[in-house]
Amino acid sequence: MFIRIIFFLLISHFILFGCQDKSTEPINEDSTKGWQLVWADEFNYIGLPDSNKWGYDVGGHGWGNQELQFYTSHRTKNARVENGILIIEAFKEKWEANDYTSARLVSRGKGDWTYGRFEIKAILPHGRGTWPAIWMLPTQWAYGNGGWPDNGEIDIMEHVGYDPGWVHGSIHTKAYYWQINTQKTAKIYVPDAEVAFHVYAMEWTPEKIEIFIDSTKYFSFSNEHKGWEVWPFDKDFHLLLNIAVGGGWGGQKGVDDSIFPQKMEVDYVRVFKWVE
Repeated sequence: MFIRIIFFLLISHFILFGCQDKSTEPINEDSTKGWQLVWADEFNYIGLPDSNKWGYDVGGHGWGNQELQFYTSHRTKNARVENGILIIEAFKEKWEANDYTSARLVSRGKGDWTYGRFEIKAILPHGRGTWPAIWMLPTQWAYGNGGWPDNGEIDIMEHVGYDPGWVHGSIHTKAYYWQINTQKTAKIYVPDAEVAFHVYAMEWTPEKIEIFIDSTKYFSFSNEHKGWEVWPFDKDFHLLLNIAVGGGWGGQKGVDDSIFPQKMEVDYVRVFKWVE
């Protein structure tokens, strides 16, 4: 009888607490003090990502990084919402000239911001050859040659599967980018990043970009006031969520085809503006 009572209590606790919809998680007032919510996707629906908030980058041309996947569009196999979670999933499958499929969601034209606090709660994929990212690119390409890196890039989260647990935050500009080995970057070890939700956050003001994992800040880049070559971060940027396969960084140790499919799960995306 005692064992049956304990079993009943455990099952009751699971029903009451374990099945709650994570996407209804309240905003952490400590981390967002002084910030006002202006845009969000809580993924409280089913099917394709909300077309009012997300578009797709499509293609399989390597994306400047020798990536191996083809990014599809409006295909629930690669990007869907279920059980209050956005799932971006990469597969080992032939698609045109590529051997893998995945998705790259973009808020461009549907969510574009100059400055703000950005929070994305996610579980990362695992395995050699995966390269998930939560990042931002400019909506307006106004500086220099009109391309990358002149107009900037903000990497809120990058992770390469051959180096599990190490999460990277970076910025790229004409003066500071990886191809000339001057990029501004930092990393932090998150041992359960591939199995547990964490909040990947970035705060961007006219003077500074700071990147966090949960409540821990591990990257900071200050405006040096030396022109757009150093600080192109004064125009609208948009969010990107994707899983790349292989590539110049993600594929440095090859790709383990036995791991697929692999998915990145996103509980919510929230954008705040500074009001205090």
